Amino acid sequence: MAYQSITVRPCTANIGAEVDGIDLCKPLGNQQFQELHDAWMAHQVLFFRNQPVTVEQHKALGRKFGDLHIHPGSPPPDGHPEILVVHADGTSKHVSGERWHTDVSCEAEPPMGSILHLWQVPEVGGDTLFASMYAAYDALSERMKTYLEGLTAVHSGEQVYRGRYVARGGDDSHKVYPQAVHPVVRTHPVTGRKTLYVNRNFTSHIVDLPRDEGKAVLELLYQHCEKPDFQTRFKWQPDSIAMWDNRCVQHLAIWDYYPQVRSGYRVTIKGDRPK
Repeated sequence: MAYQSITVRPCTANIGAEVDGIDLCKPLGNQQFQELHDAWMAHQVLFFRNQPVTVEQHKALGRKFGDLHIHPGSPPPDGHPEILVVHADGTSKHVSGERWHTDVSCEAEPPMGSILHLWQVPEVGGDTLFASMYAAYDALSERMKTYLEGLTAVHSGEQVYRGRYVARGGDDSHKVYPQAVHPVVRTHPVTGRKTLYVNRNFTSHIVDLPRDEGKAVLELLYQHCEKPDFQTRFKWQPDSIAMWDNRCVQHLAIWDYYPQVRSGYRVTIKGDRPK
């Protein structure tokens, strides 16, 4: 694909691209936005360097792609309900994204995309892995594709969020976390490509199968989705940005930098019901 206003360098044949020639601190022009959107749909996750965006600029960037999502559990910074705080240091008991997942897949209309800006990163470590669920689906046998077609699975926020944010002042004793049923294989609403849509973090069970059979199928799919063949790896620098398409990408934040600090903000873009 030819681009006139940006430079796009693919990271692997399956997923990821680094984008240059753009200043995300400034409003996007029509052509620049369209090319950025096209690159995102083509490569599933995009990476940017040297982008010291403010909170308002960060939110404005997200809003170019749709309305912003408010997280069902994580306490936001004051005055910015659309912001999800990503922070780890020597007092952390866990970190955001430490298991393979797609963001907030427990909601009836899960987010379509996420844009993460990190301004403080450890000297070494703290990379994020991204995996293409297009590639994972395409690599399945035709018999397995036929078997999975039409199956649905439960995605639960309870098993992920309950008690997780108490240390940050998030009292969830009376909160009901979302739960939803989604197709195991979904079709991307823009590209029309099929993608696997189960993940180790949120998916609890397959509705249409006996418990033991469903558990075995899910474990097979998790291991398949997590193969290095489908992945790219991003090494963060201060003021880097990554934006990924939750409809076709899973990600994993590697916590190999304790007790160093890794800190930033994420905006998340609302999506639609998976089909």
